[in-house]
Amino acid sequence: MPLMTGLQMSEVTFDARDAGRLARFWADSLGWDVGPGASEFVATVGGPARPPDSLPMLFVQVPEPKAGKDRIHLDLHADDIASEAARLVELGASVVHERREWGHHWITLQDPEGNEFCIAHPDEAVAEPAT
Repeated sequence: MPLMTGLQMSEVTFDARDAGRLARFWADSLGWDVGPGASEFVATVGGPARPPDSLPMLFVQVPEPKAGKDRIHLDLHADDIASEAARLVELGASVVHERREWGHHWITLQDPEGNEFCIAHPDEAVAEPAT
């Protein structure tokens, strides 16, 4: 019997030192739009370029800086993760590490405020069983 609930995910929210600046990074990264009225206090990212099966993003200013490793992060898919990582570094991201495990190849990055995210692609070389 399916669980009945009235809950739906509505957006992904990020704490930020400068909500508008971080929203601009993510809008440029994903090719989406920064919502009207964006400021250093609050900003949204979505708009008509956002795919309908994805969640919009909300950025809210908080007084304290990020501390410690994120317990949740975004995973993004790309066919060419190296070129996408290079593009994101030009936008202000930094590379944390690159891994090949569990049948995937991914690069972990941090956005300009230190929030981790990954760009991944299935790794056929790892996905094959060892002989």
